[in-house]
Amino acid sequence: MLMASVGSFMAAVALIALLWPIPGVAAPPTTPPTNFATEKEADQHCPTDIVVWLDLSTRSYYYRGRQRYGATKNGAYVCREEAKSARLRAAPGSK
Repeated sequence: MLMASVGSFMAAVALIALLWPIPGVAAPPTTPPTNFATEKEADQHCPTDIVVWLDLSTRSYYYRGRQRYGATKNGAYVCREEAKSARLRAAPGSK
């Protein structure tokens, strides 16, 4: 009887240890990329980076020359490195 309750106790402790939040493991907050209405403004903001079109509704970005580059309703021009650091992703089929 005692062994069964010890086993249940150990299982409960193991479950709590797995579910307990560990400080410092959470991902750091990200800064959203600076949005620009025109490609020229974005290019001036990030002259050493590539300008991409960010579709805000899907949180994915498109490279120049792609079909949706500058063409989605809810989007903006941003710097690629800023988009990457904000954990946004390249659209499927991009470079």
